[in-house]
Amino acid sequence: MSHTVRLTGPLSSRDAWSADACSIRRALEVAGNRSALLILREAFYGTTRFDDFAARAQVSEPVAAARLRDLVDHGLLEREPYREPGQRTRMRYRLTDRGAELFPVLVALMQWGDRWLAADGPPVELRHRGCERPVRAELRCDRGHQPAVEDLDLIVGPGSSMAAEDTDLAGVAAGDRLTPPGRPG
Repeated sequence: MSHTVRLTGPLSSRDAWSADACSIRRALEVAGNRSALLILREAFYGTTRFDDFAARAQVSEPVAAARLRDLVDHGLLEREPYREPGQRTRMRYRLTDRGAELFPVLVALMQWGDRWLAADGPPVELRHRGCERPVRAELRCDRGHQPAVEDLDLIVGPGSSMAAEDTDLAGVAAGDRLTPPGRPG
């Protein structure tokens, strides 16, 4: 089994194009380092206060401050003031809709870690409150099929400068901006 997607159309020759504006790269630039992912994990677990993020993600206060600022700047978290009786006004952090959409990514990472790195079994599990069954991240097409990696085709998306060269784009979600090497994107 090859565990690779099939490159199609103008993408079939991997040396003929460059993913210079790759959506995976862009997402990793926003939330792709260890401390950002751990802070997002804590936000999903209900953490809102700066000190708690630093302690629970086990990062230094300067790192927590930098990651929280980055996540706010990229619209994944928002800051809102709060004040406890007798204390000064402080800021708490809440997930935005944009940040909440990263939850399946964290679930997939947790699932992978449980399978390949947790010799004694998962340290925590996600369960659907309605039926108490485990929750999994999975790939599904719009018709509900669960394809294997080798059953997937990579095609030119509508955001690509190569899109005009490929007429089979109906119903495709926005994809990477792909440009031939040496051609500006």
